[in-house]
Amino acid sequence: MKSEPDAYSWDDLVAEGEGTWDGVRNYRARNNLAAMEVGDRAFFYHSNIGKEIVGIVEISVAGLNDPTDDSGKWAAVRVRPVEKLKRPVTLAEIKADKALEDIELIRQSRLSVAEIRPAEWEYILGLARS
Repeated sequence: MKSEPDAYSWDDLVAEGEGTWDGVRNYRARNNLAAMEVGDRAFFYHSNIGKEIVGIVEISVAGLNDPTDDSGKWAAVRVRPVEKLKRPVTLAEIKADKALEDIELIRQSRLSVAEIRPAEWEYILGLARS
């Protein structure tokens, strides 16, 4: 889940304790949001500034209609911070790693909510712990 840190950062989410992930206006990203269930986890990625995965969030409320949308066709979820990564994993590092060459974060780089497959998740966690 991407957010520009000057608009809404990891620290902002931690200070709030829970936040609404809304304002997504891409069909693939919307479908990714709509597929999320309570208890699912996602990476919190600082886009634009930093360009790095900085933490893990958990879906606390799923299946919401986006409160910023009057049409009812866009999805939202609520998230809670779980943990800040020991070491952020940068976009440059992800792009340079052959093991992550098919990750949606790179293949569809404009998505604000990208799918991370289980093997990719574990691999990125390993990078963050190194």
